[in-house]
Amino acid sequence: METSNEDISSHDGILERHQDMQSPQRLTWRTWLIGRPLPTTDAPHQTISKVVGLAVFGADALSSIAYAPQEMLVILAAAGTQAFGYAFPISLIITVLLAIVTISYQQTIHAYPGGGGAYTVVKENLGITSALVAGSALLLDYILLAAVAISSGVAQIVSAVPDLYPYKVALAVGFLILIAIANLRGVKESGNTFAAPTYFFLSMTVLTVAVGFFKYLTGTLGVVIDPPHMETLHTEPITLFLLLRAFSNGTTALTGVECISNGVKAFKEPRARNAALTMIWMSSILGVLFIGMTFLLGKIGAVPAESETVVSQLARTVFGSRGVLYVGTIIATTIILVLATNTAFADFPRLSAIIAEDGYMPRQLAYRGSRLVFSRGIVTLAAIAAALIIIFNASVTALVPLWAVGVFLSFTLSQIGMSRHWWRAGLHKDEKLLEQGNKGWKWKIIINGLGAISTAVVTLIFAITKFTDGAWIIVLLLPTIVFSFFAIHRHYQSLADDLSLDNFGEPQPAARHRVIVPVAGIHRGTLEALQYARSLSDDITAVHILLDPEQRESVEDKWRSWGKGVRLVMIDSPYRTFLEPFIGYVDDLCKVAQPNERLTIVVPQFNPKNWWHNILHTQTAFWLRFALLSKKGIVITEVPYQVH
Repeated sequence: METSNEDISSHDGILERHQDMQSPQRLTWRTWLIGRPLPTTDAPHQTISKVVGLAVFGADALSSIAYAPQEMLVILAAAGTQAFGYAFPISLIITVLLAIVTISYQQTIHAYPGGGGAYTVVKENLGITSALVAGSALLLDYILLAAVAISSGVAQIVSAVPDLYPYKVALAVGFLILIAIANLRGVKESGNTFAAPTYFFLSMTVLTVAVGFFKYLTGTLGVVIDPPHMETLHTEPITLFLLLRAFSNGTTALTGVECISNGVKAFKEPRARNAALTMIWMSSILGVLFIGMTFLLGKIGAVPAESETVVSQLARTVFGSRGVLYVGTIIATTIILVLATNTAFADFPRLSAIIAEDGYMPRQLAYRGSRLVFSRGIVTLAAIAAALIIIFNASVTALVPLWAVGVFLSFTLSQIGMSRHWWRAGLHKDEKLLEQGNKGWKWKIIINGLGAISTAVVTLIFAITKFTDGAWIIVLLLPTIVFSFFAIHRHYQSLADDLSLDNFGEPQPAARHRVIVPVAGIHRGTLEALQYARSLSDDITAVHILLDPEQRESVEDKWRSWGKGVRLVMIDSPYRTFLEPFIGYVDDLCKVAQPNERLTIVVPQFNPKNWWHNILHTQTAFWLRFALLSKKGIVITEVPYQVH
């Protein structure tokens, strides 16, 4: 059959109109909420600078200044206020660990500029099983980050306005939804939106610490006036186990350090260099402020409590009142804690998309939305984090024990993977790796090896000291998630085998094509369905489920007038149900069907003028599809009839 020029011209015209429709000009609620769709060609322009990158990927780590010192003090409080003196030495050890991890991840950024972080590194060097462990640990990290950061931000608000305490869960979920919507608008736009608040937080925190040190050096700092009641005071002695628990709580300051290595592709060129510099900025700022704040908290006698955060106590002590600077500090801290959630929203969708592309998570997570972000991943993260906030009543102390086990496990696996990467590059003289600038491999093995040992020790400490506080949940959850990854992968592999055309040949033609038309009533929609059924086959049977025996004669009379000779089967339904008798009839047909026989069910479906009218109808087509879709050899087709 030849195609005329007129047909080609007509097709081109339709295609042009279709492409024009892909750029909607009309403002809808969706475009108002998340913005107009972006074309795929715009993806290279959705990259970010180092300044914006620090806000997008560094907010998580930087925000930990607000809660990591408090979580250390919460544990030390079990031995009384005399134990608070150990907080500063512990913070120095944590800062050294921060430096080791940062230097280690610098190697990762340069060796794997394509992003993916721990998952990519471990997959290429240690195998897919280890990679899935690292991936599941990171995904849990991002989920818990979102829940912890939002909850901590709300805790700052409650510290300033205690009357809001009963509403902290609702506030936390509300903030989470707002951050999710902002991220659905795109990486570049959300990054530009969050940059100013991040730097406002840094400015206020630097000012608070600077003024605090000035007053300390001049002898005018003083102590906290009317400190909150210390809720966790016990007579427990100061032991090594207690100090290790405090150390493990304080290491939450390191969560988020790896985020930049996961999002290297989001940076402008040269990506690796810009990402590496951003990580150095972030870690340097974090280390200085973490040590400074912990030192000052010890000097003012801050007390950890749910009713008032230590940041609030430090700010009102340093500034002498609850004036403008105090309010500014609380607002800035609240904002950064809420925005720290943005780091999770930036990295969780990217990582889940990478794992989905490998076939270990649902494929939908790998699809970009209208704003060139992985919108399904964003929605998934928001839903799970909201559930955790509700379950744990937006309590940071309750959520933290669930957190850092996965973080440091992914750190450890990543550094082991990088050590093996350098070993392959140097010992085996892998020219491809050496050409990528991976020289000096011996020193790099030492750096990543030290990082692996350090983070492995922290992982072990955290798992042991926090096991009874909730870490056991993560210890059990991680292998469960990994098993689910493999189950998903087996499904995709099985499906691919079933759909493969290799050695398939030609499908056998159907020996018989039956068409069944369920008829609830005889109306215009029924006639539309019959007309369509006639185009498929001459073997047509209309099936009417008789709910009221007194209507049999009326239905038969009307069918003789409008059925156009199609045979009508009427099935009595003594219990006034439609689905069960109809499905029973279909099952009987399937039992006597030939191996290559095809059965098509054509369902009349009328579409009302207004969408909400659908709730007034039984939606027969939907329930039939739901009941029969899994049956082999059955095709279900809806024939819509537009009701005006």
